[in-house]
Amino acid sequence: MAELDVRRKRLLNEMGVTVWRLPPSSAGTGQAWARLEREIVGCQACELHQGRTHAVPGTGDRQARLLIVGEAPGKTEDARGEPFVGRSGQLLDAMLLAIGLNREHDVFITNVAKCHPPGDRDPRRGEVQACQSWLEAQVRLIEPECILAVGKVSAETLTGTRDGLGQLRGQWMTWGEAMIPLRVTYHPAYLLRYPGEKAAAWEDLLAVKRALEETAA
Repeated sequence: MAELDVRRKRLLNEMGVTVWRLPPSSAGTGQAWARLEREIVGCQACELHQGRTHAVPGTGDRQARLLIVGEAPGKTEDARGEPFVGRSGQLLDAMLLAIGLNREHDVFITNVAKCHPPGDRDPRRGEVQACQSWLEAQVRLIEPECILAVGKVSAETLTGTRDGLGQLRGQWMTWGEAMIPLRVTYHPAYLLRYPGEKAAAWEDLLAVKRALEETAA
């Protein structure tokens, strides 16, 4: 792990990134994951729990190198209890496959809000804040080498800014005391509506691929 930290710091120095602080990391175990997911499923910290079918903790490799963080579950995700299913999920899967990844290996997918907002609206700030400790716990358990924030709400939440996705994407930042490289890109649902932005999203994915290759070298 120390050798990985040296490579990560070298990569971050080359990026010239800015650090956002996160509580210290802790090792993940199956028992800790089970407890965390029980707490998320039973959470009633905001009003979203009143209308949900399922809370959606996340899915994927619990030792993932890449953590993907979206905004909130949609109607289909709420029904199935899994993030990024349906057309958006299919596009995300295709994007990952294009850089040699998939959601079952080396990738964990979650959202900043774990319950479906009514009418598929964006999660409100208080709803995201109610889930913040869950996301932070997932980061500590996974210890990813890179984080990809998809969508405006996710990007603003993870960077702690309100600069907007257009200003945040196309650059490297970091999150936490572990200085985890953080990249921002468009949400797959946005790309389905505006396919002309896929080229920009592809640039972000290639940057993530290069960062993962650098830490593995």
